[in-house]
Amino acid sequence: MRTLSVAEGVAWRVLHNVFTNPSLLIPSLIFPLFFFTAFAGGLSRIDQVPGFDYPPGYTAFQFVFVLLQSAAFGGVFTGFGIARDFESGFGRRLLLSAPHRSGIVLGYALAALVRWLVTAAVVTVVALLVGMEVAGSGIDLVGLYTLAVFLNLAAILWATGVALRLRTMQAGPVMQMPVFLLLFFAPVYVPLALLRGWIHEVATYNPITRVLEAGRGFLAGTPTEVGLSFALAAALVVAFSFWALRGLRSAERAG
Repeated sequence: MRTLSVAEGVAWRVLHNVFTNPSLLIPSLIFPLFFFTAFAGGLSRIDQVPGFDYPPGYTAFQFVFVLLQSAAFGGVFTGFGIARDFESGFGRRLLLSAPHRSGIVLGYALAALVRWLVTAAVVTVVALLVGMEVAGSGIDLVGLYTLAVFLNLAAILWATGVALRLRTMQAGPVMQMPVFLLLFFAPVYVPLALLRGWIHEVATYNPITRVLEAGRGFLAGTPTEVGLSFALAAALVVAFSFWALRGLRSAERAG
């Protein structure tokens, strides 16, 4: 119970700061909407390319990527806040006052999830308003958003581990760049089969590709690679959970 109490306190503080500070809230909403507009609108004629056979259309094709991207970067943005807390000295005070310090990691993860759910709701409503087709059933959509939740958790745990080790806002690029590269070395603009050269090889072995392909399958009502995608997403969460907890030990040793 004490761990949950610590987690609730940390999550409440983070969410209060985010939702009462437009400079923190607005970028997390604008960022995915910008990408959705740029990709789904500016590149919409890609669906006429021979071999592009995604039935719901290009808007839906890009929506899945933007949804997963917003989940990942929602975790990274919360990681920036962790680094800022330690840079300001609040994080050290939190370590001293929390009887169960694993609750700190859990609290930041809960805050990242709630923060992303708000962003996901906004992006989904905008996509539906511009005419996105949804061919999947209710169960398919649950699968899509569950994959996004896994990705959000993996990203915040990765960012938490970095923030707790470096404890400075200068750690921002270290949190962001690996996530950015994983996302954009997946089949973002066209299906995997249409990629050529080295980017096809990289995308084939990129775990995010499997998650992205499964998400697009859910939205189209033709689930594919479901078991593999969930296994990979869960493995990322488990691996980065250990990474985050070891980061917590590093922060404790640093005092």
